[in-house]
Amino acid sequence: MATGMATAPATKAGERARLARRLVLASLITAAIATPPSASRAEDKPGLFVNLTTDDVWAASKAVFFAHQRILKAGYKPVTIWLNIRAVYLADKRRAPARLNPETPDIHSMLRAFIADGGTVVACMACSRVAGLSKDDLIEGVVMGSPDVVLPALMGPNIRTLTW
Repeated sequence: MATGMATAPATKAGERARLARRLVLASLITAAIATPPSASRAEDKPGLFVNLTTDDVWAASKAVFFAHQRILKAGYKPVTIWLNIRAVYLADKRRAPARLNPETPDIHSMLRAFIADGGTVVACMACSRVAGLSKDDLIEGVVMGSPDVVLPALMGPNIRTLTW
């Protein structure tokens, strides 16, 4: 009889230990499920480098809208739009800014809003020269590109590229 009595308190202690382990395990699982993955944190989101090569208003509007409204505003940073080839004309303040249709903002307004929200617009220096443009010809906020400006934006850590 003494044997049976000795095991009863030991069994209750074992059950309490198992219950405590289960509670700890359940808490850890709940915390893991409730905590968003690190990839969803803004600081872990990759940046985007948009290589825009055309002054076609349909393609350019799509590229600027996507970079601004879908990427930058979703917390991905840095976001850079590189205007090269004919796209440098999009930032020419001497030209009337084109718009996709009467209901949409013009391309200058789209670029300015993108810059105001923290995006970077870089005009290719060599392409600007060929187009007859200088820094003074570009809308406010557009940076004249040089290797010191373009390479970090393009080759920085955790950068994705997209071409229009």
